[in-house]
Amino acid sequence: MSSTLRHRGPDAEGIEFLDLNTGENQLALVHRRLAIIDLNAESNQPMHIDDGRLRIIFNGEIYNYIELRQELIGLGHRFRTRSDTEVLLRAYDQWHLSMFDRLSGMF
Repeated sequence: MSSTLRHRGPDAEGIEFLDLNTGENQLALVHRRLAIIDLNAESNQPMHIDDGRLRIIFNGEIYNYIELRQELIGLGHRFRTRSDTEVLLRAYDQWHLSMFDRLSGMF
């Protein structure tokens, strides 16, 4: 499945199958990574929030992720990585869809 996306990034691949409470895997998240920000393996995707409620795969760049990260830390969020992807994940957890009003980037 991820071989179809190979051209999107050579640095890592991730696949996660999600059971949507039907007893069957009905959703697959597939990602190929081009590591530019935070080269650590902790930043590989799919990425999930600590309690597993939210998951993300992301292709793009958030230009103001450092400022957003600092704001989220001030609101009590803890980060495992320095990636803009985790900032998006925690921004959604904090602000839901209104997070898009705060983003500057290419996505």
